[in-house]
Amino acid sequence: MKKIFYFMMMLVMSSSLSSCSYNSMVGSDEECKSQWGNVQSAYQRRSDLIPNLVNTVKGYADFEQSTIIAVTEARSKATSITIDPSNITPEQLKQFETAQQGISGALSRLLVASERYPDLKANQNFMALQSEIEGTENRINVERNKFNEVVKGHNSNVRSFPANLTAKMFGFSEKAYFDAAPGAEVAPKVDFSKDDKK
Repeated sequence: MKKIFYFMMMLVMSSSLSSCSYNSMVGSDEECKSQWGNVQSAYQRRSDLIPNLVNTVKGYADFEQSTIIAVTEARSKATSITIDPSNITPEQLKQFETAQQGISGALSRLLVASERYPDLKANQNFMALQSEIEGTENRINVERNKFNEVVKGHNSNVRSFPANLTAKMFGFSEKAYFDAAPGAEVAPKVDFSKDDKK
């Protein structure tokens, strides 16, 4: 009789867990981890392209060494930061994004500086790498947007009643979103007047 009672209790508990969204939370949690992997893959692609770009630029002996060093150091710093996808916090994302902004800024300076080197601008390798980096930046943006969509679904699931009771019971929590970088709402000012006076 006890075995039948325990069996019935297990059956009731498993059906109630299913109805309380346990399985869907596991699914959305895994989807967040998978999409975070896609975000990291897009950033890794950019990071992998940088040494080729730097080597191409180094061929021009008078190219600004400080710019090359800045790109190399930014890449090194960004690749040293790892985030556990099962426990993404806003602080971790901010640290990760700050390091990635360092790469973006250094690459921007390198590409702007290349404007002063007509031979470099015409170099087929440089043009191809520049195009690949631009395409990669677009991929990064797409993957971050997808990540935010997946996180939105997960967070809605975790916060909805009665699923929030199951979430608390089994340790599911909200995930952090990618936020825009501070100052991203202000359009950058482009001023070529210094170059025109040379």
